[in-house]
This record gives sequence, C-alpha cells and structure tokens, in this order.
Amino acid sequence: MQYSEIVEAEGHLVDSQILANVMDRVIQCGATYEVVDFKLGRTNDEFSHLTLRINAPSQETLNKTLDEVVTLGCYRNDEFNAVLKPAPQDAVVPDDFYSTTNHRTFARLDGAWREVSKQRMDAVIIVNPEDHTAACRKLREVKAGELIVCGGTGIRIQPEFKERDRGFAFMANEISSERRTETAIRKIAETMRQIKAEGGRIVFVAGPVVIHTGGTQAFSQIIRKGYVQALLAGNAIAVHDIEHALYGTSLGVSLEHGNPIKEGHKNHMRAINAINRYGSIKGAVEAGALKHGVMYELVKHNVPYALAGSIRDDGPLPDTEMDLLKAQNEYARLLEGAQMVICLSSMLHSIGAGNMTPSWVRMVCVDINPAVVTKLADRGSQQTVGVVTDVGTFLNLLAQQLWA
Repeated sequence: MQYSEIVEAEGHLVDSQILANVMDRVIQCGATYEVVDFKLGRTNDEFSHLTLRINAPSQETLNKTLDEVVTLGCYRNDEFNAVLKPAPQDAVVPDDFYSTTNHRTFARLDGAWREVSKQRMDAVIIVNPEDHTAACRKLREVKAGELIVCGGTGIRIQPEFKERDRGFAFMANEISSERRTETAIRKIAETMRQIKAEGGRIVFVAGPVVIHTGGTQAFSQIIRKGYVQALLAGNAIAVHDIEHALYGTSLGVSLEHGNPIKEGHKNHMRAINAINRYGSIKGAVEAGALKHGVMYELVKHNVPYALAGSIRDDGPLPDTEMDLLKAQNEYARLLEGAQMVICLSSMLHSIGAGNMTPSWVRMVCVDINPAVVTKLADRGSQQTVGVVTDVGTFLNLLAQQLWA
C-alpha cells in the first residue's frame, strides 16, 4: 500500500538549489516523488512553482518526509490548520513539537496564514488562541498550558533565495581564500552605506583578534562614522582593547614593535584592575582614565554592547555578563531589527548570534581560517557569506572603502 501527499513550493527554486535539495531529502527519507507540475521563473521577479507528489511505503515514512521537506520551503496547499497541543509543564513541550528554522515562517491558524514573529532557529512556536498570533519562543521560556505548534501540518517556510545579479551575489556559493578580498570588501562597504543611509542597523560580533591584528584604529573609525549600532563580544576583546589603550600592548606584546615587553604578561590583569577602580568601562571613560580604543568609542557614541562571559575569562570586567541566560537575552535584544551582522573572528559568539538571526538578515563572517566561516553556515546560518582574510587587514580595507 502506498501513502501519498501533494506538496508545493515556490521561489527561485533552481538557482537557490531548493529543487534539488527537496528531491534529495525525499529519497533520503525512504520515499519517492513525482513532479506533478513545474513552472520555471525566467526573471529576477518571477518565481518558479513546483507541485510534487510524495509517495511512501508507510504513513510514518510519509509523515517524516513531509516534516523534512517543510523545512526546505514545501507546504501542503490544503485547508488544515497547524496542530496545537498544550505544554504539559514549564519548559516542557509535546514530543512532536515543531522546531523552527531561521527562515520566515507562516502558520495556518483559524483558516488563514499568519506570519510567526520573533523568528529564530531552534525554538518552538507559541500560539495565542485569543488573537491567533504566533511567535518563536525558547524552550526554557515555555509556560505550562501554552499552545505549541506540533508536526509540520499547517506550517509554511519561506527560505531566502540566492540573489540574482544584486547585492551579495558576489559570494553566493563557495568560500575560498583565493577570492579577491578587495572586491568582497567593496561590496560589503556599499551595502553598509546603503543600510546607514536608510537608517538601518549594522551589528558587529567581534573577538580579540580585532586588537591583536591591528584593527583597533580602523574599527574605532568605523564606530565614529556611525556604521556600528551594536557590538556583541566576550570579555577578551574588551580586556585587550583596554590593555592596548592603557599600555600599548595586547597579550603583553607591543602592537607598535611586535615584541614582548618586560612584565607585559600581566598587563591584561592591570587593565581589568584599572576598570574595576572605576566600576565600569563607562566610569573609566567619564573619569578620563580611558581615552581611546574600541570600548572608548562605543561609550562616547552611545553604542550598546554586550560582553558574554565564559569559564576561561580573567577578571572578568565588571561589564561582562557572567549569567549565560542573561547574556543570550541581551544578544537577542541587540540583534532585533538588524539588517546586517558582521562577524569578526569569533567562532562561538558568531554561531550564537547566527542562531538568533533570521535568514533574511545579511551575515558576513571574516576569519583567516576557512573552516570557521564554513562552520557558521553549516550550523544553519546559510545566508552567511565569507571573507577569508586577516581581520586587521579586513577592517583597514573596509574603513578605506567606506570613505572612498
């Protein structure tokens, strides 16, 4: 006995590789497919449309296949609403809960498709029965009795499509250290100028390599010119930025001469001690003790930042949030409404930010190691484009392009 279901998908299905991915996923799930109808879009604005019949040897295999292809953008064009089940207790949901992607998502509620708000990956969808609204929610935030979307019925995903001859098409596929860095940076600068002119938000995620590789001056200039609306980072970049501002070193090495200095190994602890004296980075700036650097510019230009702590942190600085859940929430708050996220050689913080960022937000990952750039995309942030280069070089070239 065969079990069948018809699904549909629309968009730039061929050049975004959605068509091939759907067909591959059906086979991987142990089912087969028949193309009922396919209309190819021939312009930038014209979508392709696919109607596909999925055949499976069992209802279980069919259900599994449907759940899988839904995440790729397929949907059942029928009258079924999303399946809602109550959470049995706080932070616990039914076993068949729908786990979100970072793509724009719609749930069919009371006969109408409604967009899910606060889109992010690895969340559940909560539905308000009074006004039929839906929103993504982290598992830990679920309350007993709240209605949870379960299974793939009544769910529609809208993946972001590969751009055709526009904007970020310059790095749409492979990540390579052989790609001409100047071309990539010029495109990034053009996009940043456009976002700034429209009053949009650009969020940076940065690691201490920004300081170690000599990117402080360029990054400070980028902040001063209004191209940074928030910084997400850890304790280390702030410590080494302040160490550089106060003592001219980073990790005890003179950034001017490239040589270790006497007793330089304790300079980062001296920097933490200096900030502790004033109670915060802002306090040190206001007291005139901290007079330049990345953190100085952020404070002087009222740019918000979140420093997420870890078990390896020295100090930490009084501004560093050591409560992981509070740090996650602050990251998510600062990412709201961002049009572009630029990640500078900080794999863990970049992946964390990527998990909170919808797929329609442009992401750039800069790292000297191609594996870091690839890993961010592999973890679900498939909109990420990569620049494989030294972060200091990137920032200096970016600053030049922004005022070219």
